[in-house]
Amino acid sequence: MNAPTPRPALLRPFGRSGLQVSALGFGAMHLNDERSSEAEAAALLNAVLDLGVTLIDTARSYGLSEERLGRHLAHRRSEFLLSTKLGYGVEGVPDWTYDSIVQGVERALRLMRTEVIDIAHLHSCPLEILQHGEVIRALDDCRRAGKIRVAAYSGENAELDFALAEPVFGAVQTSVSVCDQANVPGRLAQATARGVGVIAKRPLAGAIWRHAHRPGDFAEGQYWDRWQAMGIEALRQDLTPDMHRDEMALRFAAWLPGVDCVIAGTRQLDNFKRNLAAVAKGPLPQALQQALLDRFVPHTAHWPGLI
Repeated sequence: MNAPTPRPALLRPFGRSGLQVSALGFGAMHLNDERSSEAEAAALLNAVLDLGVTLIDTARSYGLSEERLGRHLAHRRSEFLLSTKLGYGVEGVPDWTYDSIVQGVERALRLMRTEVIDIAHLHSCPLEILQHGEVIRALDDCRRAGKIRVAAYSGENAELDFALAEPVFGAVQTSVSVCDQANVPGRLAQATARGVGVIAKRPLAGAIWRHAHRPGDFAEGQYWDRWQAMGIEALRQDLTPDMHRDEMALRFAAWLPGVDCVIAGTRQLDNFKRNLAAVAKGPLPQALQQALLDRFVPHTAHWPGLI
């Protein structure tokens, strides 16, 4: 007897696209880790879908990720939304050109063994190239041809402002975490008003609380500094000492107005199950959520979104 189909994990509308996404999606960057065998990658991906997750996010720059998604999930393609990011890395084609977008979409379709990509993002495309318009036209042409469903932009700051004002984009992917609130509430509210779907990346802010010392990575180092400056650890211990930091971070981001889906990646299924259970608990206690928002406000002018 076949196992029953699981109930979707907290389905939400994805902007006005007509699509629905689970509140927690799977970030597939770690599929590029060759320490994971093909059998392990297959088991992880299928288990994620078995949990009811309906969005998987990848990118051209994630190495083996797109190929492994195609190899191990093509037979379940109807069960999830596929999100990828592109604009570069097409052999023999200059990056950030019309052809790099069109051929990048074709390449992704072949690798992921699908007839359509649900959400295709221009991946941190520079502002001047966005303003020129060629890559946006290319992405829209792919949408009109039925190769993608939603044209999207992934990035921060001025580029994100441009994308939110551009009618072609039906979705954005951007950083949202307790340490990165540059998009809260303004850009999230703008996305909601326009019906733009929002995927929040880095909701765990690199889990910098797991480090004994400041990380050397640029983004994680910045998140470390912000965590300290905001006094988040003391706040957590004062208001919710029994709540794990991962849970606090995920619930903060996943339940912000305007966020449709947060994505988190891991090589370990148990980690992802814990993340899913955390998001399912719903919003943080109001006092903690508001305090985390208030602690960022004094730094808003000089803490932009991190690329």
